[in-house]
Amino acid sequence: MQKIIIFPILATAALVMLTACSSSSVDSKNYPQDPTDVQQARNGSLVANGGMRLFGESDDERYAAGQAIAVNAFLWRASLDTVSFMPIANADPVGGTILTDWYENPETPGERFKINVLILDKKLRSDALKVAIYKQTLDKGKNWRDSKVEPKLARDLEDKILVRARELKIAGQKKTG
Repeated sequence: MQKIIIFPILATAALVMLTACSSSSVDSKNYPQDPTDVQQARNGSLVANGGMRLFGESDDERYAAGQAIAVNAFLWRASLDTVSFMPIANADPVGGTILTDWYENPETPGERFKINVLILDKKLRSDALKVAIYKQTLDKGKNWRDSKVEPKLARDLEDKILVRARELKIAGQKKTG
């Protein structure tokens, strides 16, 4: 008899604790301006849009609210364009990360590279971009070994991305102007 009474109480307590985990500080300018939608987003309500919601808004609601790209769109597009010759392992426009898989240039067999691009800001600035390049070489035992990468290589790639982002911005201004 006690188990029958205790289970609903524990389930209710767990549900209350889960709702307390939702975000309470949301920047309302990134959400629809309907006061009920803004308040709902701030409170992370349990029930919204016909379904149960335990951890704030869903991904679809964030994208619909204009949060699909949380970083500078020109830097994002330029970064994708610049590393497009490599296989992309992961691209997250909300977090501003592009991770490539290992790429071995056919002209230099036995050497492969991996690139991580991190976009840090919504502004088109040189300090809003961080590139890390990793290199491996094939040893005589056919094992890949980490090798040193010249820091200049990452800076050169950052410069190439920034130039491409500037070109995209100018092209966009010409279309609207």
